[in-house]
Amino acid sequence: MTLLATGTPGSAAAPADRGVGPLLRAWRERRRVSQLELALRADSSARHISFVETGRSRPSEELLLRLAEHLDVPVRERNTLLVAAGYAPRYRETPLDDPALDALRAGMERLIQGYEPYPALVVDATYNVLAANRGITMLMDGLPESLLAPPLNAMRLTLHPEGLAPRIRNLPEWRGHLLAQMERQIALHRSAPLRALYEEVAAYPVPETASDTEPGEPVPYFALPMLIEHEGRTLSFISSISTFNTPMDVTVAELAIETLLPADPATVKYLHSLMG
Repeated sequence: MTLLATGTPGSAAAPADRGVGPLLRAWRERRRVSQLELALRADSSARHISFVETGRSRPSEELLLRLAEHLDVPVRERNTLLVAAGYAPRYRETPLDDPALDALRAGMERLIQGYEPYPALVVDATYNVLAANRGITMLMDGLPESLLAPPLNAMRLTLHPEGLAPRIRNLPEWRGHLLAQMERQIALHRSAPLRALYEEVAAYPVPETASDTEPGEPVPYFALPMLIEHEGRTLSFISSISTFNTPMDVTVAELAIETLLPADPATVKYLHSLMG
């Protein structure tokens, strides 16, 4: 299954009239870095950083990008900093269906299809599903059409009481993991759409039956698994998320590929028999 989402951008741009100084100071404080430490990292001086933050000095484009890199400012927000300082945005935001990204889309499709029979999907900054393989569609069997209408959202599908939530045998633990993951991303990206999604899914009621785990042989898991029921069997998966190194495009920077690795031999055997 392949979907191209037209979802909301990953973060709301800050008003340029705030000036680059307050924006830069906010990112520095968010990262808990002193002016001196930032200056040493970026080959500048604490005095100059102070002047930039108070509006007494305008940073060069090169310095501003260097500061943003050392503060791990997301690519989208680096454009916001540049515009606030009076410069043109440096990073494009290419629509995912643009021909320029044909090779990228094809590569991601080959990657997630090659991962079958194990589940894998591609999501954007607000967890809208852009592409998914047959392993994912297998897990979504029987979900209501209202949740499957595009754009699909991985967090809604997982945590909604009519979605996968009733099938997840360790839902309290898995739900806590997902919400903590979103909280970390909100802190990193300052994303209003992501915060709105978080508040929505965090408010979903937790199905009472979801915490009923099945007895069985103990498995020495090396990470928190998602234990999910499928046709009377409990499958066990470990989640892994991959992103692109040093992206030069906002769209690409906000893509993530999530793969679900079988966490026990029984899950491996079942998936191969089911999709073989």
